[in-house]
Amino acid sequence: MKISSILEKIDENQLFIPAFQREYVWKKKDAKLLVSSMIKGYPTGTILTWDTNHPPELKGDHAYDPRQGAIKILLDGQQRVTTLYMLIRGELPPYYTLDEITDDTRGLHVNVETLELEYFQKRMDADPRWLNVTDIFKRNVRTKDVVRALEKGRELTKEEEDRIDDNFAAVQNILDRDFPEQNIPVRASLREAIDIFYIVNAGGVALTDAELALAQISGYWPQAREAFKAKLEALKKNGFVFKLDFVVYALLAILHQGGSDMRKLHSADNNDPIRAAWNALDTKVLDYISNLLRDHAFVDHTDEINSIYALIPIVAYCHRMDCKLNHGQIQKVVKWFYYSQVRRRYVSQLPQKLDHDLKIVATSDVPFDRLLDVIREERGGAIAITPDEFVGSAIQHPLFGLVRWHLKSRGARCLTTGVSIHHPMGEKYKLEYDHIFAFANLKAEGYGVENRLKYQLAQELTNRALLTQIANRSKGKKEAEAYLSSVVNNQPTALSLQLIPEDRELWQIENYELFLKTRRKMLADSINAWLDGLAEMHAVAERISVEDMIAEGENEDVEFKETLRWDVRQGTVNKDLEAVIMKTIAAFANLQGGTLMIGVADDGSVSGLDNDYKSLNGGDRDKFELHLKTLVINTFGEAFSATKLKVSFPQIDDKEICRVEIAPTNKPVYIKVADKGGAAMDRFYVRNGNSSREMAGEQALLYIRERFV
Repeated sequence: MKISSILEKIDENQLFIPAFQREYVWKKKDAKLLVSSMIKGYPTGTILTWDTNHPPELKGDHAYDPRQGAIKILLDGQQRVTTLYMLIRGELPPYYTLDEITDDTRGLHVNVETLELEYFQKRMDADPRWLNVTDIFKRNVRTKDVVRALEKGRELTKEEEDRIDDNFAAVQNILDRDFPEQNIPVRASLREAIDIFYIVNAGGVALTDAELALAQISGYWPQAREAFKAKLEALKKNGFVFKLDFVVYALLAILHQGGSDMRKLHSADNNDPIRAAWNALDTKVLDYISNLLRDHAFVDHTDEINSIYALIPIVAYCHRMDCKLNHGQIQKVVKWFYYSQVRRRYVSQLPQKLDHDLKIVATSDVPFDRLLDVIREERGGAIAITPDEFVGSAIQHPLFGLVRWHLKSRGARCLTTGVSIHHPMGEKYKLEYDHIFAFANLKAEGYGVENRLKYQLAQELTNRALLTQIANRSKGKKEAEAYLSSVVNNQPTALSLQLIPEDRELWQIENYELFLKTRRKMLADSINAWLDGLAEMHAVAERISVEDMIAEGENEDVEFKETLRWDVRQGTVNKDLEAVIMKTIAAFANLQGGTLMIGVADDGSVSGLDNDYKSLNGGDRDKFELHLKTLVINTFGEAFSATKLKVSFPQIDDKEICRVEIAPTNKPVYIKVADKGGAAMDRFYVRNGNSSREMAGEQALLYIRERFV
């Protein structure tokens, strides 16, 4: 179909865009590339249309009138067609308003001598060769106009005039270019049309999985997109901006406890469940979460969040709990949210990680304890903030978001106006992040871009204070000593609330790097103490006494071992017994966790740890614990030991025993066991009743697929 015909059909209400299509998302670079390809005669793709008497909901204000008969729906090619409409007509197509266009691609200019394409720059005003392509399409300017303007400086050769004329024609000929049309016939149903739309897009890169899922949802619930957009617009007014794909991820999380297989939303069988899930999101969950973030996590708007998809597990949890979280549960959610941001949990492999995390949310009694353990495991057991992490980290680093939330939690105020940095009021009090040591002054001391390492120090986030916009403009280029002194005089507590060193010696520019070092430690220490105090991440379950646990005997959750390494029968150390302990720990971790009692015989009699202590060169509980943890680290790794094991030494009848509590893992745990030939092989163990059994072959694969993501 010719480009000119496509545009005419849009103007004459014969060609429409369905509401289930995504919005216009092309950027100026995309528009420039399309026009360049069309001028050069390169292939620019086909369009997919559907002729129908029963159209779905349409974009824009037009309401279908059955008296129109069959109309044409553009299913694939909207980005290209919309771009060309704006460039050729110089107007928005009737199915969009300016508010719905995130990047207005009008205003593309062409150099009619070279066919170079660029968006407007000031230099073009003085060069008559640069023309807005819309003026060429609308014939507001012609070859002779350019020639006359150029000949005011010098006379053009015939060859130059011909080149300009040819280039005018090359642009205007775009109207005669074709987008080959693939057409779905009028007899096709809406469901069939959407299925074809999905197949076409799934084979290319046009739409994301979430956008394709939304198209399918719109097929069986035509009002879905507008319902979602209305809610998102309401949230936006309160500072929380989400895209439509966030809603799709939220629905998938609630209905299918996953983040990767969007096809689960395609079937019309989801119609009633999706409407019910959306009703909960619309009327309760999304508002609850925005309030939770603002009131408990000190997040004033989504611009402060570097990974918005960390909210998806929170959405699923709040939905599961009917938005009735107690204070402790809220604190655990907030603590995990902070670490998910600063440790970049979802910076890669988003769908797969959501699959993993949402399964935990759906099945665990303490999901955010376990989710924090996942982050610990990813980092080898260490999640605390260290001063070194601040070195060279600018405000774009996730650490800055954490610093900002922490300072808000401390009641920090703008250093100049005294306005709270939490819930700043009005545009002029919008938060900005200015240098404490002004960059102009640091540059004069050698911290400019010429020295990359020093420039990074000048831009380091520890050289930033949170100020309101009006304060930032008044601060200017004051020396740090003068500026901070005035802050102390006007607001004596302001520096301490923003964790800015108050030692005046450090305010001298020659001590700048010592200032940074001091503030790094202040921030790291304060943030770690704050996060540690938010909530104990391992919930204190209703514990029964050790005596009662022993009296109840061994079961799926409890195992007794008389010793760690001392063979009572042979009267010597037997390292095979240590291997049995490791198998038991692995089996608990691979099921649902459990408790191992060392120093308790199978019949429940308490033997204590004296024999094991003696076997460790006359050791004591410290040597015993060190030896046990060394075995665990060598078998399962540092992260497992740090996050999945809790060791204590209760006393029963004056005898000390070792209680080992094992938490369930998020991935399969194997141990190496030598076969008869001495070759070490990975073995998989799991609890079965009151024993630990090896599971192998297809049975193990099926279990792992079911138990782990």
